[in-house]
Amino acid sequence: MRSDFIIDVSETDFEYEVLAYSQNTPVIVEFWADWCKPCKQLSPILTQITGEANGAFRLARVNVDANPALTVRCGVRSLPTVQAFSQGNMVSNFVGMLPEERVREFFDRVTPPSPANLQVEKGISLLAYGSIDAAEAAFREALQITREHPGATLGLMKIALLHGQAQEANALFRNFPASRDYNEAEKLQPLIKALLDFGSKTLPVETDLDTAFSNSIRLAIRGNLLASIDGMLDILREDTHFRRDRARLVILGLLELMDPDGDQTLAYRKELTSILFK
Repeated sequence: MRSDFIIDVSETDFEYEVLAYSQNTPVIVEFWADWCKPCKQLSPILTQITGEANGAFRLARVNVDANPALTVRCGVRSLPTVQAFSQGNMVSNFVGMLPEERVREFFDRVTPPSPANLQVEKGISLLAYGSIDAAEAAFREALQITREHPGATLGLMKIALLHGQAQEANALFRNFPASRDYNEAEKLQPLIKALLDFGSKTLPVETDLDTAFSNSIRLAIRGNLLASIDGMLDILREDTHFRRDRARLVILGLLELMDPDGDQTLAYRKELTSILFK
């Protein structure tokens, strides 16, 4: 992680490193101490989110024991305290340990969306509407703005799979940047592996269900997602744990390529649940 994303500040440089710096880029200030147990829980979360943000804001850490006058000046009465500065002013804060999702919500509120994030949001919306070429252009524009943007990389993985390009999707996955989007990218890996195995002719062909699985993968490569999912559901109706849950995991990957709020997607998820827990 670049050192200027996370810095230690003191009474002598707070004016420059926080107030002046925040004129152009938001600064999140973490007040902490070695003896503060909640601080030790919160600090890794703040560090992780800062790394994922890739410069969208700066994290400035203040050791309250070493900077008592600054602590009083900033009105800190309890630890940990986190304050957000923008345009030289404190714009928001929270005190105490919060769950990670609440911390992320805090960061989202105090940091403006970056141009790259806006392009990714555009790409996601276009993809949901089926405008694949326009979505791809938006994701690539995001990567021009911010290299290794996880949301844009995930979007391009999905588009590669929609085109049946498993090798390209796999290359993107192997170089996926560390982020919370990685968990979503992992959901695509079983589908990628199945497409690669189909291409290399290494899928098992021992049973009728194996043949059905292969046919469903062929349909997915051709871009016929709905027919592919229908075939996978038929397999699960016969064997809910087919090939160590391979069909179930591939279906979940296929559903990630569809509009998450679409009627068809929701209906398929409901049907999958019904089959697995009948």
